[in-house]
Amino acid sequence: MKRSSIRALGLIVLSQLGTQLASAWDYEGHRLVNQLALASLPTNFPAFVRETAAAERVAFLAGEPDRWRNTQDLPLQHCQEPEHFMDVELLAQFELKPESLPVLRYDFISALAAFRKSHPDKPIGEDSREDPAHKYRWVGLLPWAITENYGKLKSGFSYLKTFEADGGTAEEIANAQANIIYIMGVMGHYVGDASQPLHTTIHHHGWKGENPHGYSSSPGIHSFIDGYFKQTAAATFKALQPKLRTAQIVSIEGRAAKPEEMFQAAMLFILDQHKLVEPLYKLDKDGKFSNESDAGAEGRAFLEGQLMKSGQMLGDIWYSAWQQAPPDTFLKAQLAKRKRN
Repeated sequence: MKRSSIRALGLIVLSQLGTQLASAWDYEGHRLVNQLALASLPTNFPAFVRETAAAERVAFLAGEPDRWRNTQDLPLQHCQEPEHFMDVELLAQFELKPESLPVLRYDFISALAAFRKSHPDKPIGEDSREDPAHKYRWVGLLPWAITENYGKLKSGFSYLKTFEADGGTAEEIANAQANIIYIMGVMGHYVGDASQPLHTTIHHHGWKGENPHGYSSSPGIHSFIDGYFKQTAAATFKALQPKLRTAQIVSIEGRAAKPEEMFQAAMLFILDQHKLVEPLYKLDKDGKFSNESDAGAEGRAFLEGQLMKSGQMLGDIWYSAWQQAPPDTFLKAQLAKRKRN
């Protein structure tokens, strides 16, 4: 079946389902991002992550946060659903500027709650859908999800290095490595989400509000973009891998970011992808995602570029966490005490 026909069918089905399905890149796309990030790591990066089973685990875990979304457990939906997106346009309605958001997630949530309390006449971010888990009320927590997972990964490398240098057992080292693999895999999902422009905007499932350019208002556009690489994942990875540069410390404005600047780096990455929301809709309107002619090459190149961006960013975050992990001084003291005893 031609891609245009598949897309038309998807639009019809999803228009009936509404916007409940809102992953970014289907599993195959998220897996691609993690695989690209792994391929970008330098040869001196800890070798255990490249072992066949570990690399497969990292790739598989790219889909884990979307698997959590399949449950009807309200507390799980409530805590993790907003981590997949950020509706950047809503920040201004809360009188918040992207460049000065709180680094701490609960400070941000408190700011939103305080604004709502003082402006009861402004139902910003409210949604007409039934929302028992209260997951659609927030602007989105994507940059915090990325930053906090960087912190977890950095911690993992801190205690792994300490176990390796100061007498950890083989079991302790193996468990520390397993923890690192888990965090690497799961956090890749959020960096992948950040590269899908529709996860940075209120126009996530079709263009909302005034639409002078006649962009698609169908919710199916989101699923179509997410599933673009479903049938071509292996070939896409083979084509993109040679284009990767070696992972490096995450950069901000051309310089290496300090560990405390990871939130800023994540936010800048999201804002850069947000600039591509309208170009994506224009490509869709102009038929550039079709596979019926050479015109489809432009749309494919656009989406492949987004995968490359997230693969590189993810590899850089992994590399930064490894390089910037400080000694675990508490664990070091405990291991020294164990030796004495």
